[in-house]
Amino acid sequence: MPQEPAEASLMKKLNLHSLGPVLGLVVLCVAGTLLNSEFATMDNAMNVLTRTAFIGIIAVGMCFVIISGGIDLSVGSMAALIAGVTILLMNKLLPLGWPPAMLVVVGMVCAVVLGALFGLAHGLLITRGRIEPFIVTLGTLGIFRAYLTYFANGGAITLENELSDVYGPVYYGSLLGIPIPVWVFAAVAVAGGLLLNRTTYGRYVQAIGSNEQVARYAAVDVDRIKVLTYTLLGVCVGIATLLYVPRLGSASPSTGLLWELEAIAAVIVGGTALRGGAGSISGTVIGAVLLSVISNILNLTSIISVYLNAAVQGFVIIAVAFMQRRRN
Repeated sequence: MPQEPAEASLMKKLNLHSLGPVLGLVVLCVAGTLLNSEFATMDNAMNVLTRTAFIGIIAVGMCFVIISGGIDLSVGSMAALIAGVTILLMNKLLPLGWPPAMLVVVGMVCAVVLGALFGLAHGLLITRGRIEPFIVTLGTLGIFRAYLTYFANGGAITLENELSDVYGPVYYGSLLGIPIPVWVFAAVAVAGGLLLNRTTYGRYVQAIGSNEQVARYAAVDVDRIKVLTYTLLGVCVGIATLLYVPRLGSASPSTGLLWELEAIAAVIVGGTALRGGAGSISGTVIGAVLLSVISNILNLTSIISVYLNAAVQGFVIIAVAFMQRRRN
């Protein structure tokens, strides 16, 4: 009998591997429905997707960073500082008589620009400064949260009520019955998928993660691509933050706590290789939803304490990393 070509066999294995997160999500949804009938309601589904949006948007940017062989441990602290500075800016401009809607737009632009600048700083420190991404982002993790705590005097920075009323629909509003954060998440995911799979930049990101030295020999501007990748992650953090601010209307030292863990977990659970070089945006989206479904099931069923949600995510990261190592 003719043997199956090696390439075809490899593609089948990759397809089966990519189906893993989907099958896991399906099993979880069936289990959640059996454990609590409230799980399968449309309201609960929209709630899960809305809460997934923040981490999912950040995870899309994190996917590019991890595929390129990097890491960013500061995204939660970055989001907290961006939220605090954005609220402070809008509150300061309010007495000037600007229309509240205009101030909200200014705040949203500020969030994205700040995210891009922070990401750019990371990229330059890593490429020009020749410092490991782990060290750079571990340092800025503390810096970002410390500055937020300083600006808030150890408390919380709260958005003025007049602004909160105008900003609220960005989180609580819906379009065609679907919450606005879910639409934004979907748009970012689609854009990220196209950028990764249909552009030269996306191919360069994967090439750098596969073998940086070979990419340099192939005339790829590795430093430029890395800077762009961290800047892209910063933009994603800014978008997630501008959606998060109207949820509570405040920023405190606990804002964005452990978001980096959740974002990295979503990327890894979605099938992206920790060593870099391979991954997908669709898998990352499924990974983010899967983790939210786990938390939702724990909240609805009280199988274990809700305070152990972060522990569950940590175990998931370790388990998936172990399976990736065995597969390699």
